[in-house]
Amino acid sequence: MKILSRLGRLMRYTVAYAAITHCTFEYIGDFVLCKGPSMEPTLHSDNVLLTERLSKHWRTYQAGDIVIAISPINADQFICKRIVAVSGDQVLTQKPIPLEAEYSGSADDKKKPVMVKDYVPRGYVWIEGDNKGNSSDSRYYGPIPVGLIRSRVLCRIWPVSEATGL
Repeated sequence: MKILSRLGRLMRYTVAYAAITHCTFEYIGDFVLCKGPSMEPTLHSDNVLLTERLSKHWRTYQAGDIVIAISPINADQFICKRIVAVSGDQVLTQKPIPLEAEYSGSADDKKKPVMVKDYVPRGYVWIEGDNKGNSSDSRYYGPIPVGLIRSRVLCRIWPVSEATGL
């Protein structure tokens, strides 16, 4: 009987700690492993980031914030990008040239990058990677809804030698 009592107590503590851990990571913040070159030189692949999810309730996202968002082109993937503009802001951006257009024809026929003026609609943000030459971002798919943002990056915690607030 004593063993069953101890086992019951252990199960209660396990469930309580699991619930607290889940709520912490789901509603307060979590750790994210950054993959890919799109945020270089600010962030590198395999950096571990500490993120928070509370500020969206009392503060709006601002230009310069680095966020983790659900990819608008692949809902199973998360992306790490910098907010460049928020609702109502005007964005002057260089539309990327598709690779097939870039390499077709002679050197004289090459298409020049086109500067485009965009406005960010209400409830959306414009995100871009810091590595403009190697980033799939709002220049490709336009502004993203704020609802796709999961969290805001607070700091890099790994590698320890590069631990910094962002």
